[in-house]
Amino acid sequence: MKQVDDQLSHEIVEFYEKLSSWEASVVRGKGHSLAQIHTVEILGAHGTLRMKELAEKLGITTGTLTVQINKMVNLGLVERMAHEQDKRSILVQLTEKGYEVYHEHDQLHHQLTHQITETFSDIERSQLLMFFQRINQGF
Repeated sequence: MKQVDDQLSHEIVEFYEKLSSWEASVVRGKGHSLAQIHTVEILGAHGTLRMKELAEKLGITTGTLTVQINKMVNLGLVERMAHEQDKRSILVQLTEKGYEVYHEHDQLHHQLTHQITETFSDIERSQLLMFFQRINQGF
């Protein structure tokens, strides 16, 4: 079983490296950083979030996020709002331009998913989905 565990570990790392390279290549030349695209992805998927929630989902500090959000506000990708019930909290949401970037990038993800799984049967695709869901629940 150790040999399978070793191979699995190497395959996961290789997949991560290839996915990261792909992500960097599709973002390059679009005028946005990878960190900005990740922020757009999270806001596009989850909607309006508190700064603290967004920072947690990104795995960064609120201080780092504040610098990033300032740049994204200037680019017209996001806007800040005061939270109505908690005046100490700041909410962040995508602008129309931010949603356009989200949908464009999400479409690229769908194309990549299709390319990766086009030779899989429906059963294999369902199994892969189930495995990813279980993996993601563990994080």
